[in-house]
Amino acid sequence: LYQRARMEYHHVSAKNGVADENQNAEKLSHIEKAYTTILSELGEDVKREGLLRTPLRAAKAMQFLTKGYKETIQDILNDAIFDENHEEMVIVKDIDLFSLCEHHLVPFFGKAHIAYLPNKKVVGLSKLARIVEIYSRRLQVQERLTKQIASAIAEALEPAGVAVVIEAVHMCMVMRGVQKMNASTVTSVMLGSFNDNAETRKEFLALTMQK
Repeated sequence: LYQRARMEYHHVSAKNGVADENQNAEKLSHIEKAYTTILSELGEDVKREGLLRTPLRAAKAMQFLTKGYKETIQDILNDAIFDENHEEMVIVKDIDLFSLCEHHLVPFFGKAHIAYLPNKKVVGLSKLARIVEIYSRRLQVQERLTKQIASAIAEALEPAGVAVVIEAVHMCMVMRGVQKMNASTVTSVMLGSFNDNAETRKEFLALTMQK
């Protein structure tokens, strides 16, 4: 009975895997056609050599740049949260992030700085960078991205406090619109002790913003 159940499970899993592949291939084809239309409407000859595979490449690139929609916090934090009698501040700074502005579909990029005050639980340090990756690989605004990262850490670890600061350059300001080359945007979210305690917040900012 056990062997039969295992065989049925693997059969269903394989069937679901094929269905997912077919669905992904169909989505990729739709995005490729959309890029072909965009290039044509811009006045380009989509049949010239340099553009023959551009719609497909662009479609694959867009799927990668928005892969965060297919990932969840539970997936990456599974077995990565540990019981630990540590209550001092944990900081991971200068986490590279790349995202797409949801208003113009052009990039913004920069650094994320994260701190939390453990409440008997700690997480693998690389997982904080993975959380940044999940939410940045979606169509975003920086304000929401900052809050999503802080909220995800707070929910997963239930710490005494969480702080997130993001410094980013937005190409929608650099390449178009006001075209201000040196403008950068800083957003922050402070939860728990970082919000309630000025000294804790000051310590975080001093340790994070020093170069």
